[in-house]
Order: sequence, then structure tokens, then C-alpha cells
Amino acid sequence: MKINTIYFLLIAAIFVNINVSAQKAVTPQKFNQKVNVSELGIKANNVKSLDSLLQAFIDNKKMNCVAAFVAQGGNVVYKKAFGMKDIENQISATVDDYYILFSQTKAITTVAFMTLVEKGLVSIDDPVSKYFPEIPNVVVTKVNEDGTYETRPATVPMTFVHLMSHSSGLNAGLVGEIRKAERKKSDASTEPGMPKKDTNGQRSGDDDKVARYLKDGMLNLVKYPLGFDPGTEYSYHISTNMLAYMIERISGKTLREYVKETVLIPLGMNETDWYYEPDALPRFVKAYNSVDGKLEPVSPFFREAAVSKVQTYCGGASGLNGPIEDYAKFCQMLLNKGEFNGHRILKAETIELMTTINRLPEKNAGGEGFQFGLGFELYNEQRKPTPEVSNTAYAWGGMWGTMYIIDPTNNMIALYYINMSQKEWVYPDFLSKAYGLFSN
Repeated sequence: MKINTIYFLLIAAIFVNINVSAQKAVTPQKFNQKVNVSELGIKANNVKSLDSLLQAFIDNKKMNCVAAFVAQGGNVVYKKAFGMKDIENQISATVDDYYILFSQTKAITTVAFMTLVEKGLVSIDDPVSKYFPEIPNVVVTKVNEDGTYETRPATVPMTFVHLMSHSSGLNAGLVGEIRKAERKKSDASTEPGMPKKDTNGQRSGDDDKVARYLKDGMLNLVKYPLGFDPGTEYSYHISTNMLAYMIERISGKTLREYVKETVLIPLGMNETDWYYEPDALPRFVKAYNSVDGKLEPVSPFFREAAVSKVQTYCGGASGLNGPIEDYAKFCQMLLNKGEFNGHRILKAETIELMTTINRLPEKNAGGEGFQFGLGFELYNEQRKPTPEVSNTAYAWGGMWGTMYIIDPTNNMIALYYINMSQKEWVYPDFLSKAYGLFSN
């Protein structure tokens, strides 16, 4: 009996070792750039079809430039740029250009927070008030003409799940009317010397435009009640800034320090950052508007904010910049269930927790079929950008047109980068062709 037991254990150990070795063998730690696409079964005509589509976007003045990146199983099957990063000076776009990422910052912030969860410093179901007692716990019910308002107690405490799924109630609903009334009063008596233009980092949406540090903006935000009970509705954006501030409070480090330490540097995302030296400015693509078939340059403010001399404000909801392949490393880490570049960022079960469970009520402000996990939109039969996308895919993007998708069923990632304020929504056309690379 003892011999049989020992024999069984040896066989089991061998099986486990083989299984682990096989798993490591199929988990790419680097991108394979030297790919013969025909050996992977990708037809030359499929590649040409995607080339033609992206070039047509440029020729038809839908955009000034575009970068695209597609990898399957870590094999880079498409990495190209088209158009001009600077029309006025006729500078061609490259795959190494920097793009303003806006809300692509959110997923990186969320992953950084989940490293704190894995360290046992916080739970996703903890009330935020445990770490930030000032967080509001009342919901606004009525706003009077003079800006005063009435509230009631929230039915449940706000948790970190609510922050990561944009269902916290922060700055939502009637809170906008309260702040609008306040702005009217302040406009009537604006203090002299107030800054007319902020260049201390990038701000978007309902970010605090004058806060020197993220902390300042969040301390101001919690002076207001919630717009709805946590978990009952979807209200996008500001929740990830609060999540970022919680990273600072729990880790004892600045957001920039902690994100670099736990995500960017381990993954080799060495060119992704909130701030750069002034000589990096030419690396950025210029942003344009598409107006009546013409491309018009927009203000350089967001590019210049990334090379500001004052480098204190780092938002968790937006603010990161970088080249397309840097973010592709982040996407591949997620596809790999938490590891890439020889570093494990999160456990596989943590990635599953973030990307497979819908955290929103069935009916929400995101629209019919809209689902959101912890940091990512989840796709399903009712809500897909293109039919080829699998039910296991998850994704998000940025306000100026940077988009990405991670599709476990198809073992692929695809990224599409433009920087345009006003634009035609042609991303689904790209995505369909990207999936079409692998079709017969």
C-alpha cells in the first residue's frame, strides 16, 4: 500500500510539473516581433485589406494618423502607422509616437489597486469610509433655486467595487445642479489672480481643474452628497480618481510612484507616464478635429500639460500617455491572466474576478446590454462593437479615440490609436478587419 501511495504521488508530481511547464510554454513573456504571418495561417490579402482600410481613413480625411497593433498568442501579426502626426509640418506617423490616453489610464489604476488587495491591505468589498471617513454617506434628493439641497441617508455604504464599476454615486445626478449653482455664485465674484489656464497635468470631464494634487480634488469632492445609492446606477469617470486617491492613502506613496512600481516598470512600459521632459513634446501626435471633411488642429494644451514644469497632479481616471506597444504589454499581461515580461502583476483568479462578473444593475445609464466589471466593459450578445468579438472579451478606451480589446477566446489583443476631439466613429470597421486577419 505504501509503495502504491508513493508511486501515485510520484506520478502526480510528474503530471503537475509537465502541466506547469506546458502552461509556461504557452504564456508569452515577450512579444514575438519576427512573425511570418503565412506560417500562422494569415493570408496576405487579409493584411492588405486592413492596410487598405486604415489608408482609406487617411485618404478620406477621417483622421490625420492612426496606429494599430494586433497580436495573437503573443505573436505580433500587425503593427503599423498611417498618416501624418503633424500635418502642418508634414511629419509622418510612426508606431513609436506618443498618444494622450485619457481613460485608458483607468484600467491601469484599477490593476494597481488590485495589487493592494492581493497584499491583504484592503478588500474590494470594504467600505471606502474605512480608509477615508469623509466619504459621503447621504444622497441628494432635492436642489433648491439658491443652491441649497436636501438629503437622505444612503441605503448601503460605498465600497471599492462601486468605485471600480463607476457605480459609487460620486458627483452624479443632482450633484451637478449643486455645483452649477456654486459656479454661478463664484463667477459673480471671481477672486483676482485665479489661474485662467491649468498646466499642472491633464484634466478631463469632471476632474477638478485647479487642484494642485489629486488629494485636493478628492477632499473637495467629498463635500458633496452622492447622486444615487451606491450600486444602483452607472455614472462614469470620477470614481477612478477616488480609487487612485485611495491607492495613495493605503500604500503611503503617490499614485505615480505606486503605479510605476507595481505595473509600468515590471511590464517594461518605460515610455508610459503622466509627465515627461520638454524634449519629449515632439514625440506626441497632434490632435485634430474632423469638421465638414476637413482636419483642423485643436489646442496643444493636453500635450503641453504632460511636459509641464509643475508635475504634481496625477489623476487615476486620466492623465497617462504613451506609445501603442507599451499599452499592448499591459493588454497581453491581462490576456496572460496576470503576467508578462517575467513578472506576475496579479493572480489569475484576480483577473477572472475583474473581467467576468458584471457589477452593474441590468438597467443602467450605460444603455441596453451594457455591463461593466472591475475596470473594464464586458461584452455579451447584446452589446458588441462587432459580431466577431467573443463573449469573453473585455475592453475600454480613451476620450480621443484610443481603443483596445482583450479577447481570451480568440487569444488575441487589438489596439487602435487616434487622437481626435471630434471624429467619425469608425473603430468597429477596424476591429472587424483585425479579427478578419485570422479568417479563411
